[in-house]
Amino acid sequence: MNAPALPVLRLDMLALPGSVPGLRRAVRDHLGVPCGDVQLCVTELVGNVIRHVGEGTPVRVRVVRADGRVRVEVDDPDPRALPILLHASQDDESGRGLALLDAVALRWGVRPWADGKTVWCELVLDGAAPGHER
Repeated sequence: MNAPALPVLRLDMLALPGSVPGLRRAVRDHLGVPCGDVQLCVTELVGNVIRHVGEGTPVRVRVVRADGRVRVEVDDPDPRALPILLHASQDDESGRGLALLDAVALRWGVRPWADGKTVWCELVLDGAAPGHER
């Protein structure tokens, strides 16, 4: 039996480094269970907005749990700054965020729209091994 779907957690916020710990807590409180992989994905998606679109950018974060999965979506107002999966070398000091997300998510992607984009990912909440479905 699957857990019942929870209402969507929807947060409108500014993408600031200082906002990330509160965002992680809000996600954990919303899901009501340990969810380190979900928190990692939310952190990486908002961190990408901070690094590639700009600190203080308004974002909308949505988290919903249904059918044994969790979907995370982060909207930002820049349709041009698309995420790219990099393969960082051991000496690189950055470039691992999407690789981490790719490792823990079942699937992820980008949905551009006229005035921005949504970067999303889906995970199994119980920590089962991901099976990539791109």
